[in-house]
Amino acid sequence: MCGIVGYVGGRDAVALILDGLRRLEYRGYDSAGVAVVSGGSLQRRRAAGKLERLAASLADEPLDGDWGIGHTRWATHGQPTEENAHPHQDCTGRIVVVHNGIIENHLELKARLAAAGHRFVTQTDTEVLAHLIESEYEGSLEQAAARALPMVRGVYALVLLHRDEPQTLVAARMGPPLVVGLSDGERFVASDVPALLHHTRDFLFLEDGDVATVRPDRVEVRTLAGATVTRSPQHVAWDAVQAEKGGYRHFMLKEIHEQPRSVRDTLAGRFSLEDGEVLLEELGPAAAGLLEASRIVLLACGTSWHAALVGKFLIEELAGLPAEVDYGSEFRYRTPLVGPGTVVVAISQSGETADTLAAFREAKSRGALPVAICNVRGSMLTREAEGSLLTHAGPEIGVASTKAFTAQLVALALLALHLGRLRGRLSPEKCRAHLSELTRIPHLMEQALHREDAIESLAGSLTRATDYLYLGRGVNYPIALEGALKLKEISYAHAEGYPAGEMKHGPIALVDDTLPVVALCPDGGVYEKMLSNVQEVKARGGRVIAVASSEGGELGALLQGSDDMILTVPSCAELWSPFLTVLPLQMLAYHVALRAGRDVDQPRNLAKSVTVE
Repeated sequence: MCGIVGYVGGRDAVALILDGLRRLEYRGYDSAGVAVVSGGSLQRRRAAGKLERLAASLADEPLDGDWGIGHTRWATHGQPTEENAHPHQDCTGRIVVVHNGIIENHLELKARLAAAGHRFVTQTDTEVLAHLIESEYEGSLEQAAARALPMVRGVYALVLLHRDEPQTLVAARMGPPLVVGLSDGERFVASDVPALLHHTRDFLFLEDGDVATVRPDRVEVRTLAGATVTRSPQHVAWDAVQAEKGGYRHFMLKEIHEQPRSVRDTLAGRFSLEDGEVLLEELGPAAAGLLEASRIVLLACGTSWHAALVGKFLIEELAGLPAEVDYGSEFRYRTPLVGPGTVVVAISQSGETADTLAAFREAKSRGALPVAICNVRGSMLTREAEGSLLTHAGPEIGVASTKAFTAQLVALALLALHLGRLRGRLSPEKCRAHLSELTRIPHLMEQALHREDAIESLAGSLTRATDYLYLGRGVNYPIALEGALKLKEISYAHAEGYPAGEMKHGPIALVDDTLPVVALCPDGGVYEKMLSNVQEVKARGGRVIAVASSEGGELGALLQGSDDMILTVPSCAELWSPFLTVLPLQMLAYHVALRAGRDVDQPRNLAKSVTVE
């Protein structure tokens, strides 16, 4: 959510901050601003709307500075206006702050500060922070932050500067992510790694309760109580070019086409075909606890939750171990029955999803073994886990997750196979057979992506559709949910995903000649049952878009209508078919959204990483 960029050094701060904010546009925002210091003068510029408006204002009336902070805001308190845009300042005009998160007790603090004479000019909770720091300032911005922040209830990632403390930023975290980029003679602060990849790949990941004083040649990290702490630099292997569009029209389209590579990368080095083994030494201390597990609980939100549903099928089939899937956002609002003997696997692309983190901590507090599946080394989730299985999707910029999803499926597949070997459920020969099939998947995904022209044409025929029904069975039921979610996220059309066996328990009432029904019918044990569902739709005049392994056979005979269509994907083992069936659904959502004129990479109301509850 939102974007933060800060800079101290000798270069043009405005240009560097704007560049970083542009690289964070995928996070979603509705206003932007920057504040820089030069020659003892603090200057601030803000604008409602997209960064182009701020950039145009700066082109007309340039600001000059060699240290400063910038922000893109996603409104929570107050309308998305210039007045409410960050950075916010105190009464003296010497202190400015940018902030991601929510200050839950801002009204209480505001009333107290107003009674003491502070003048508020915005509707935001963030402005309270500027005045609170001002009230505690006695010559040291770091010490003022350390005194003020314990009074704050809520979550925050914030960066402060004071006009009279040259080349100094103070950054603090309690919830949303914040990283410090390290480079010779200069330092950066940002809310996400891609903002800074053009300048460095070495980062300090701040943890909850950290207050970091950032200067061009050093970073000092202390707790709110003033104790010095050490945060070891982490080297991020992502190439900055990976975060660019690479000739594609949108990040989402690029990331759809990157999936064969990210699946290969996530598989690489983690198995031995010769021995029929999965090699997950990276799980560290958690590896021993897996053998004692009596059940697995998978925690996630959004698309990661759909990956978890597929993971349940894989773990139960391959390891013979009971697996449950829970929403991170719901887990704490009952009495979850987890403890010793339970392995809790949290799945998050960013490793900073607030609800998933909170559920993970709850499970840990009850004695469960905490394992993470994540795309970001050094993220909060990986730091709190006993063991982590990193996906290697690279930076995912499009808000609607695509390659992170299939990389998560790889990680879950490897975990399931590993558990199967540990528990004696799989012999080396059976494990080798599954791994052989799994290693073919990237090549089959490349073949499936060749059907994009047909899907683009299909999208053109769906311009009048306002509702969609997605149906799947077995391991492809979660893919029906994921396909519907993708369409909702970026096209704003209403779509529902259902297990196909539930169609007669309600959704069949929706079927008529205006409702496209997307049916997942790959080869496998439930193929004939899916044919039955397709027949039921056709009998009621419905339009069917089928994802199948062949255009012929009984399915081809059923779908003879001019509006029906079969999108073929290569045939593979049923257990691995979600890697293929999800691809046409991602592309369908993309092209339907394009036809509707939507902002594919930055859909309305959505943020890439939901770092507040």
